[in-house]
Amino acid sequence: MSMTHFLPNLVRRERASRKAMLLAPPLALAAAILLNLGLYVLMGRDPAAVVHAMLLEPFLSWSSFSEVLLKTGPLLLIAQGLAIGFRAKVFNIGAEGQFILGAIFASAIPIWFPQATGGWIWPSMLLIGAIGGALWAGITAFWRVRLNANEILVSLMLSLVAAQLLYYLLLGPWKDPNGFNFPQSVMFQYDAMVPTLFAGTRVNVSLLIAFALSVAAWVFMQRSFMGYKLQVGGLAPRAAGYAGFSEGRAIWLSLLIGGFAAGLAGAAEVAGPLGQLQRSISTGYGYSAIIVAYLGGLHPIGIVVSSLVMAAISIGGDNAMVSANLPIAAVRVFQGSLLLAYLVAVAFVRYRLEWPHVTARSPS
Repeated sequence: MSMTHFLPNLVRRERASRKAMLLAPPLALAAAILLNLGLYVLMGRDPAAVVHAMLLEPFLSWSSFSEVLLKTGPLLLIAQGLAIGFRAKVFNIGAEGQFILGAIFASAIPIWFPQATGGWIWPSMLLIGAIGGALWAGITAFWRVRLNANEILVSLMLSLVAAQLLYYLLLGPWKDPNGFNFPQSVMFQYDAMVPTLFAGTRVNVSLLIAFALSVAAWVFMQRSFMGYKLQVGGLAPRAAGYAGFSEGRAIWLSLLIGGFAAGLAGAAEVAGPLGQLQRSISTGYGYSAIIVAYLGGLHPIGIVVSSLVMAAISIGGDNAMVSANLPIAAVRVFQGSLLLAYLVAVAFVRYRLEWPHVTARSPS
């Protein structure tokens, strides 16, 4: 008898436990912490210093926590948009490129009209940036619906194209002539900046917009017929087709929503903490938001919590690189191991191990 006959099988449970689903994220976080502590010991780093810098320092002062809130905004916006598509089994992996296009579209107003004033500027930037992200995602939707191209590959490759477009603009027509040859645009005027929420911090109104859109995402997915159709299309594509739900419309809607949210986040970034279009605008928000979406169980409320956790890890990782001499790769490994631990935990929530019954043969 081969060894495969002794290996357990994964059998889907009839119903996943709600309590187990709620416990999966904190258990995954604990497992990721333990796993990475062992890695830090092997690297010769002080694990206590790393834990203090990465997991505690972001909450020990208002200035540090305000930076956590600042990073929470774009992560929350992008993850909420992606989660809607993921639940419909439309996998938009190109939010990073849509984020960049949102920043580019939004920057057009202060770059082309540097002398403009008025309270209309920053809201217009956010709106135009969101439209830019949706248009970029629309390219993926077209290729997926009309040409049956894989949306994962198309959206991911378009992110590279978006980065090259950004570099071209900042090294060419949009380069600041007085910027000492740095690849950046001119500084935006005061009215092109999103108002701050708390004096002395960089936290701005975009955080409130992110929370408002989180509520809208919950209403859309839990209370609207269109959201219901998207979920049915993701869970049972054949049943959705039999009921007359359009797969093409679901793909278009999922990608446009994800692109709109990512573009809005990009616009808020250039109109908020940066105040100009920079080459470093592409900081991985679009990729980190994928982890945030899944860590939150693809649920709007869970994503609010997971975005705060991921933002704290990001800020804490920056602290650990300075105070604990931790390389940036270790921070990326922590984020990746967190997602892996969560996926393993969810797998055991939805499935159980079934060991094969081996009967002994009677001697002949």
